[in-house]
Amino acid sequence: MFTLTLYTENVQDKPPEQFKIVIPKIPAYFTGTGDLTTALLLGWSNKYPGNLDRAAELTVSSLQALLQRTVNDYTRAGFDPQTSSLEIRLIQSLEDIRNPQVNFKAQRYQ
Repeated sequence: MFTLTLYTENVQDKPPEQFKIVIPKIPAYFTGTGDLTTALLLGWSNKYPGNLDRAAELTVSSLQALLQRTVNDYTRAGFDPQTSSLEIRLIQSLEDIRNPQVNFKAQRYQ
């Protein structure tokens, strides 16, 4: 498990907020995930300004669906996903990127 922790400060005169998203580890190594995470977070933040928790939920849910699809595709093709670097299935996961099912919720720190 990984925990993504985010902090917002002075967004539209709101008090600072902290929240976390707990993410299960997928036992594989992928290339391109950092760039994709940045792009998704930027895109969702633009769509939901001042709502970083929502943008992070959508980002994490999109990314996890894409990574799971990648592992499944490599496994079906006879590759062991734990033994090599996997190219992410970006095109095949376009719907997961555009309309993610939110499976990972932000939890606010009190």
